Amino acid sequence: MDSKRFTRRLVALGAAMFLCALVFVVTLFDAQIVNGDDYLAQSIRTNAKSETVKASRGVITDRNGKVLVSNRAVYTLNFDSSLVSSDELNDALLRVIELMNAQGVEIKDTLPLARTSPYAYDTANGSAKTLVKYLVSLKWINEKNVGDDGLPTTLTGSALYLKLRSEYGIDKALPTGTVRTLIGLRYSLASAKMNGSTTFEFASDVDVSLISLIKDGNYAGVQVDTSSVRVYETDYAAHVLGYTGSIQDWDDYKDKPGYTLASIVGISGAESAFEEYLHGNAGKRLVTFDNDSGKITGELYSVEPKPGSTVALTIDIDFQAQVEEALKNTVSSMTKSDGIDRGAAVAVVQVGTGDVLALASYPTYSLSTFRQDIAALSSDSVRRPLWNRATQGKYAPGSTLKPLTAIAALESGATTVREKIYDSGKWVYPGYSASYTYCWKRSGHGSLNVRGAIMNSCNYFFAEMGYRMGMDTLREYYAKFGLGSPTGIEIGDTAGRLPSQNEGENLAPWAAFGQANQEYSPLQLANYIATLCGGGDRYATHLLKNVRSSGSGALEYVYDASPVQTIEMQSENLAAVLAGMHDLAAEGAVSSYFKECIVDAAAKTGTIQTGDTKNNNGAFVCFAPYDDPQIAVAIVIEKGGSGAALASTAVQVLNAYFSNTSASSAITGENTLLG
Repeated sequence: MDSKRFTRRLVALGAAMFLCALVFVVTLFDAQIVNGDDYLAQSIRTNAKSETVKASRGVITDRNGKVLVSNRAVYTLNFDSSLVSSDELNDALLRVIELMNAQGVEIKDTLPLARTSPYAYDTANGSAKTLVKYLVSLKWINEKNVGDDGLPTTLTGSALYLKLRSEYGIDKALPTGTVRTLIGLRYSLASAKMNGSTTFEFASDVDVSLISLIKDGNYAGVQVDTSSVRVYETDYAAHVLGYTGSIQDWDDYKDKPGYTLASIVGISGAESAFEEYLHGNAGKRLVTFDNDSGKITGELYSVEPKPGSTVALTIDIDFQAQVEEALKNTVSSMTKSDGIDRGAAVAVVQVGTGDVLALASYPTYSLSTFRQDIAALSSDSVRRPLWNRATQGKYAPGSTLKPLTAIAALESGATTVREKIYDSGKWVYPGYSASYTYCWKRSGHGSLNVRGAIMNSCNYFFAEMGYRMGMDTLREYYAKFGLGSPTGIEIGDTAGRLPSQNEGENLAPWAAFGQANQEYSPLQLANYIATLCGGGDRYATHLLKNVRSSGSGALEYVYDASPVQTIEMQSENLAAVLAGMHDLAAEGAVSSYFKECIVDAAAKTGTIQTGDTKNNNGAFVCFAPYDDPQIAVAIVIEKGGSGAALASTAVQVLNAYFSNTSASSAITGENTLLG
């Protein structure tokens, strides 16, 4: 063969091989370097899936670090409607319902309807806002057909039940209980889809045996997941701690990082108030799996979940327990005596900080059994155990307001510490004999200065002070001490109501001794006393002490707030008012109870008129020690009679705090005549 021809062929072959190699290198470069991430992602998507890794919720402790609420890992069951055709959805869900019923496992849903006929609306089960959004999307109602409670006004609960049964094509021959459960699940899946998800968690804290039945039975649409449930380490402070639940309105959380539709969030109490600290951030992991067996073969990458932080509250749980027991014993003793059901509350505030040391509302409930008891608790309209009377209860203050009226009178110049007023037993409105009020002591107290008027709870003296000052001055001073406004506590409280009057009226003489139309919560009363005995520094009441990282324990936040207001008071005036309160405890009508108190204290009773003289509400405020105030206490007992009947409970509270041991059992006391 010609050598030149051979050489040309060899060169051509080499060039061809070079070109092939070049094309291969360029293609490889493009695949791995230029578009490597895109091709890798496409490869991953064929045999991998992204999973949300739920973050553990933060722990709640008391001020001393005692754990109040923690977590326990559990298995949960989700239903993914995207894995089942619409024609087979009801049948798939019915299989699940049959299994759950056979195993005695509760099925959750978010439909705000009662679970039994006549299917009234029940927002404890789900969000009214989400329901309305869903019904508007179906054009069954418009946004104007919503009442003040957020529920539809043109569609009853029973009518909604029937319409949903028809909408979901549910067989009428099914048992009514099964129909309600199926409607609830279909609605929950539909509302989840409305918010961009196809998955709904329908069972929590299920055991391994049920999971085995799920896997062996090949239940379409059902997925097993892991989560955690709250563990309550105490039977006390239920109204303070609150509870968690599923997200009721996704619009409230969809723009917040770390949340999914399956997230558990705080619904009430500290769980809700400190959600931003407790929730944590969910993680993400992408796992590969075998298409044939479905087994996970590896984790390609992950974003670690960040557990919620540890929240320390200001309450002392041991002291809280003693306060709740003292209140319970007193109320139980009263009810045993007269057969009257009544509610009550105690608030204890630290002077000079606004720390809430104890907050008790009676009757109460157990967070550990809350889910099982919710129906009975919600329907108890007489005792109302879910209502936090300490923060939300509104009561006329009665004579517990007299120390504040006294300060107002002294500081405004309406009287002086030396002026004495003669109490004849009946105060008559000047120039209008038809308008008058009696002192609780009909024969009168004779001549009294402000200190003696507080000790003897003289209505005559304070009616005169109210007349001299007028309503505007009273309202001004009451507002300075925080009455008529929320106290600032994070779990929320009522603003109460300052006294008011119509044009041409003058109710100031009656408002001055705690009557007229004013109402305040026990927490407001305790904080006003803390402000008074603290020298005029009014702090916002609060439950948050500090926040620590769940991992390192490093401090993330420490509550350290200045007074929201400082009320200037002349030392002579303040001393006279506090001395009057001290005289009541040391020498006055409640001195027999305070002989058992281990610290020197000051107090004021109050009888709150209800229109039924035999069942007046009782109120009591106190602080201690007298010469160095540390805590202020307010107690209200509905239908509790005279405030003196509450004195023994107050002594137990003070003794519990200052000695860490309970005082003797509650004594309801005698029917002492006090204003």
